[in-house]
Amino acid sequence: MKLNVVSLILAVLMLCSLGCSPTVKVAAPEKPITINLNVKIQHEILVKVDKELDDVFSEDSGLF
Repeated sequence: MKLNVVSLILAVLMLCSLGCSPTVKVAAPEKPITINLNVKIQHEILVKVDKELDDVFSEDSGLF
């Protein structure tokens, strides 16, 4: 008799614990995912030539 009561209590506890189990749902979002990339790429190349070097590389210098 005691064994049946313990079995009944365990069965009820097991059924109650099934109702508390967490569920995970994977669903696609309603709106599309947007990635905003506001990137500004700016390159500056500064070339400074000394006046003497400019004279060395000039066409009438005879170097080349």
